[in-house]
Amino acid sequence: MKNPALLLPDAKKGIGSFFKAVHSGGVPQSTLELVHLRASQINGCSACVESGTRAAREAGEDVERLLLLPTWRETDKFTDAERAALELTEAATRLADRPNSVTDEIWDAAADHFDEQGLSAIILMISLTNMFNRINTTIREPAGADWS
Repeated sequence: MKNPALLLPDAKKGIGSFFKAVHSGGVPQSTLELVHLRASQINGCSACVESGTRAAREAGEDVERLLLLPTWRETDKFTDAERAALELTEAATRLADRPNSVTDEIWDAAADHFDEQGLSAIILMISLTNMFNRINTTIREPAGADWS
């Protein structure tokens, strides 16, 4: 099946508006790309991992950091702000793993680095990515898909 977001024109317009809002939150593009890529890795969405890796590289992200992203806790290659965003990403993506997955500690760490607009941008990026991951895994969208 063709991607539902492409089949329904209003969905594509809405997604464009969503992205515009995310990018107006003041969070560095590279951080948003790391958030997108990490959620996609967790969800096993090959299409989003491939496109997210490409987008992160276009945003200036280093290949070494991208390779280390699944092990971000064990490396010093990520800033404290990026770590807070990644922790929030993992907790919000793995909701079924435990009740109240976004703990006060996780929230407070993110709030130490991002204002409400930045937190909003990160939360919306996490949500949008999880939506894309669910669409793509449901229809078995292959890596390298063309969404234009």
